[in-house]
Amino acid sequence: MNALGRNETQALEVVHVSHRYGARKALDDVSLAVAPSSFTVLLGLNGAGKSTLFSLITRLYGTRSGTIRIFGHDVSREPGAALRLLGVVFQSRALDLDLSVMQNLTYHASLHGIGRPEAASQAAFALARTGLTERARDTVRNLSGGQMRRVEIARALLHRPRLLLLDEPTVGLDINARAEILDHVRRLLTEQNIGVLWATHLIDEVAPGDDVAVLHLGRVLAHGPVTEVVAASGEPDIRTAFAKLTRASAAEPTGKAA
Repeated sequence: MNALGRNETQALEVVHVSHRYGARKALDDVSLAVAPSSFTVLLGLNGAGKSTLFSLITRLYGTRSGTIRIFGHDVSREPGAALRLLGVVFQSRALDLDLSVMQNLTYHASLHGIGRPEAASQAAFALARTGLTERARDTVRNLSGGQMRRVEIARALLHRPRLLLLDEPTVGLDINARAEILDHVRRLLTEQNIGVLWATHLIDEVAPGDDVAVLHLGRVLAHGPVTEVVAASGEPDIRTAFAKLTRASAAEPTGKAA
């Protein structure tokens, strides 16, 4: 069953959202949902529109067509209430390389209005959870790519959001670091009871128990539990289901998305 049909307040609802860059349509009537305490993969090739959608959810771009809600709060009408419930890890690195790990975390906490004592406590807890306590005083530039990602995830969770968005979080990492980041986020879902929207073009990051939204050329081609999407496609697995869906969609191109 499509996630939009579940009888509960969704962690995230994207309803009939479209977006243009001038004459080019990047998103075309996109609807999808993330249930609380679930792992949803936004699966699409580079240029599918994943980053554009994240920019709309996080209010980097204003929503001109359609509605986006975070736990029932409209991001356009109630941005403060909506964004307080949201943690984000963007594809591009967003850490200050010349500050220490702890300084990066406490500075970010201050932006959320978290006082110094609580910020230090939350940061220490986050570093312990990510296995980086011993690197707290190290400057970020001395970390590996995987360690930097774990710091960014820890930072995104400092204000205790209920929904975590990650935009291609394993790009540029080796296979071991990729697996560690993915396992870490899946553990967080269980331990902290958060919803996750994980955007990727890598099909091997999709697990059979996940929900998946297949985004291609700005349109959602399928959305629901992986097992149901695969069954509906008539294919044996998500890799071949994805290939079939995107091939069929290619006959009706809408222009390259971002």
